[in-house]
Amino acid sequence: MTLADATSISSPAVTAAQSTPRVRDLRLDFFRGLAMFIILIAHTPGNFLTSWIPARWGFSDATEIFVFCSGMASAIAFGGGFDRAGWFLGTARVLFRVWQVYWAHVGLFFATLALTVYLTDLDITGRNYWGQLNLWMMFVESDKWDNSNILLSFMTLRYVPNYFDILPMYMVVLLMMPVVMALSRVDLRLVAAFVVGVWIMGQTALLQYFNLGAYHFEFPAEPWSDRTWFFNPFGWQLIFFTGFAFMRGWLPKPPVTHLLLALAAFLVIANIPLSNIGVREFGFEWARDWRSAYKPLIDKSDFGILRYVHFLSLAYLFWVLAGDKGDNLLATGTSIVARAWEHILKIILKVGQQSLAVFITSMFTARLMGFMMDVWGRSTGMTLLVNLFGFCVLIGVAYGAGWFKSQPWRVRTAA
Repeated sequence: MTLADATSISSPAVTAAQSTPRVRDLRLDFFRGLAMFIILIAHTPGNFLTSWIPARWGFSDATEIFVFCSGMASAIAFGGGFDRAGWFLGTARVLFRVWQVYWAHVGLFFATLALTVYLTDLDITGRNYWGQLNLWMMFVESDKWDNSNILLSFMTLRYVPNYFDILPMYMVVLLMMPVVMALSRVDLRLVAAFVVGVWIMGQTALLQYFNLGAYHFEFPAEPWSDRTWFFNPFGWQLIFFTGFAFMRGWLPKPPVTHLLLALAAFLVIANIPLSNIGVREFGFEWARDWRSAYKPLIDKSDFGILRYVHFLSLAYLFWVLAGDKGDNLLATGTSIVARAWEHILKIILKVGQQSLAVFITSMFTARLMGFMMDVWGRSTGMTLLVNLFGFCVLIGVAYGAGWFKSQPWRVRTAA
């Protein structure tokens, strides 16, 4: 699932890199790598940089980048397996990946739980860090649920705490892949009907409008309440399988035309007055009423349709700007700026290649970063320093995961 590390990013080898076939489009790893850094910023409590991440400029955010690129990566990693090994073994490989993601989810939860308990017990700041994550039911017994039942509910995904909900969503979407691949062998129109149909059945407001709310596809997040998974997999699978279809060739690459560029730019720019930045910085107070009245269209839980439109418009613009196969991302020349960009690009690509390990680490590290700023303050300099620390952690994990995946112990030196 990784871009060949042999692909050189350095200027002296640009010509060779362009003439040598690359394993996959640089843009996939580049934008997924950027999403990992943005997700870290977004999940760090009290981080003023959160006010300026892409999500504040429009309806879609780094989650769409992550899920869309995961769909593209899955087409590479699993789609070919269905073609080569058949549907049964292809499905087995997907199930194995789901198994890996499940244990990543479990490990992330208990590692973060242990961290927040430890930070709370330190009693340096007077804050309850596990309480901030609304994990009261793990410690406070009620008339309905004791701790053993809570643990069982968590392990069976009947209890999915807010903050720990993206990996369960990802697992369910992966489980839809064998169905999609089976339908694709019959007719691609069946794939489209399935994906769009499931998305429709995941839209709360739309179904309620037609008095079909009882048929809404969703998962309960807590056995003791009516709360559902924050990321509804039946809505979010639309963006996942869009990326999957593009990478499989089921959807053709959009043409690069002045008309499409103008339309995409218009949709992105027109979105700004309705965004958080539009209200907060430009004073478009009327946008608050608009967002409230049309909330289902931009709803993050069910993945409202305007989030989809905004993301595709933004993705098209950056897809064109990055150039064919990401060639425009490669540095040219020997200036200091070009050399610096070579190293930065290489780091971003590495982070994008190891997205699961990096994502898990970022969710854990974000809580630690919030604690660090609680202790040392949130001045501009300290906030930037703490964010730099977090970036370094993610980079270190990416390179470490890549090293382990390369299985260096299997390399034999020449006699």
